[in-house]
Amino acid sequence: MLRDALLQKGLSNREAEVAELVSKGLSNKEVANQLFVTEKTVKFHLTNIYKKMNVKSRAQLIVWCLPHLGFVENDARAAQSEIKSQANANSNNVTTMPVGNATVGGASINPISGDKQGSGNSDIGAFGI
Repeated sequence: MLRDALLQKGLSNREAEVAELVSKGLSNKEVANQLFVTEKTVKFHLTNIYKKMNVKSRAQLIVWCLPHLGFVENDARAAQSEIKSQANANSNNVTTMPVGNATVGGASINPISGDKQGSGNSDIGAFGI
């Protein structure tokens, strides 16, 4: 899928290979080792790729290639289906948060009570000021 798009942009087979490997996150050295060429050859191919693709950097090349990689769509679909399944599973176990002065399993508590200063449990401030 990506290879076809790269070839349509005018890249050679070898340039398309280099672009694919770079878009998968490999460094120049890793690409060179995988293709059994020197790092200098990879840099030469990248220069030609940048010119043909009308991009200025490795990052721009990767951004251009991302939509053409098969795993991007598959991962997005898998993530969406997982979110839906989690939402369905959680819909049966709905819990709500209390709002305002609602009580939760006991008597309501008034956090600020100016009546009992010095009780040690007031929320007035650090030194009772």
